[in-house]
Amino acid sequence: MSGIIAQNVGRHGGLIKAPSGGGGAWTLIQTQTASASADISFTSGLDSTYDEYCFKFINLHPSDNDIVFQTNFSIDTGSNYNVTKTTTNFEATHNETGTSGFKYGTGDDIAEGTGSQRTGLIGSDNDESLCGELRLFAPSSTTFVKHFMARTQSYYGGAYAWSNFMVGYCNTTSAVDAVNFDCSAGSIDSGTISLYGIG
Repeated sequence: MSGIIAQNVGRHGGLIKAPSGGGGAWTLIQTQTASASADISFTSGLDSTYDEYCFKFINLHPSDNDIVFQTNFSIDTGSNYNVTKTTTNFEATHNETGTSGFKYGTGDDIAEGTGSQRTGLIGSDNDESLCGELRLFAPSSTTFVKHFMARTQSYYGGAYAWSNFMVGYCNTTSAVDAVNFDCSAGSIDSGTISLYGIG
């Protein structure tokens, strides 16, 4: 636990001290809790204050079974989530009977498209959920494209441990100022998403 302020250990808020070996402090900007939510959008808090932002996903649980958890970005404070993206996606899986796999997610990447990006898969059984994070770098830059990466782990249909790895960039020099998360069908019944600034 070295480098973490003692009173913040185990808490989902506050300021986390930077580790002594380097790296920035994590400042909680906002937490949203799902409750049969069609989507969760962060339309404030992304600006030039930090060079790196991280969204933490904690036990997201959907209403519909075996759905895609997905992400999109906005340059107009959430009026439209349709930023052009280029991404790549791969996954590692292993189920309770011992069947495993590792593959490039054919069809789960985007080549200069504006649709939502697959960020994970989730089942809807009572004990199924998704956890993970998405990092967005220098969203307020008006010079460079906006790089992002996500790593999620979920309990998915067929009793799978499903690890999803996604990286890419928003192909725009406009500032990205809002991010949206939703499911390919139904709603996000429960769970939290927290936005942190790092630096």
